[in-house]
Amino acid sequence: MKMMKLLVAFTLLLAYLNADMAIAADKIVATEKPVVYQLHQGDKVLVSVWGEDTLKQEVVVLPDSSITLPLAGRVEVGGLSTPEVEQHIAEKLKKYLKDPVVTVVIEGLEGNRAYVTGKVLKPGPVIISGPITVLQAISIANGVDKFANESEIKVIRTKTDGQQEVLPVHYSDIVSGKNMSTNIQLKAGDTIVVP
Repeated sequence: MKMMKLLVAFTLLLAYLNADMAIAADKIVATEKPVVYQLHQGDKVLVSVWGEDTLKQEVVVLPDSSITLPLAGRVEVGGLSTPEVEQHIAEKLKKYLKDPVVTVVIEGLEGNRAYVTGKVLKPGPVIISGPITVLQAISIANGVDKFANESEIKVIRTKTDGQQEVLPVHYSDIVSGKNMSTNIQLKAGDTIVVP
């Protein structure tokens, strides 16, 4: 009988703990804000205007972070989200159309790249189609070469003011699981250097 009471008490405790963990997980998920994608040079977008098929056009964001469209002309889009770009284009089209409804759809993320260079088995660009870390990018590059200096791996990042900063990567700590703090999430334009 004691064993049965103990088993029931244990089951109730587990149910209570699981309910608390589920509530806590819901709170965490609810407080996280989704990252809004910002357009980069080289991204491909499809711009359309409701009821105006002749204005539907697929364009690539130019190196100066702009696109050019009929009637709207040159529009600065680099660093903006698609809803922001829709608003900018609609404002420019109001000269010609009454209440234009503009839709911008991202067709390709070619501008959202990081680079892996140096002693990796497959150096080159890495398309950032979602959150990606240093370790994941090195994995996409098929890993480090046997002659790589793992203690000198770094990320070179260009800040918004144009200045570059060097972020150290403690590769051995990351792969051993000791310290993940330098397994940073990459941003467009980052370069991982593996000497």
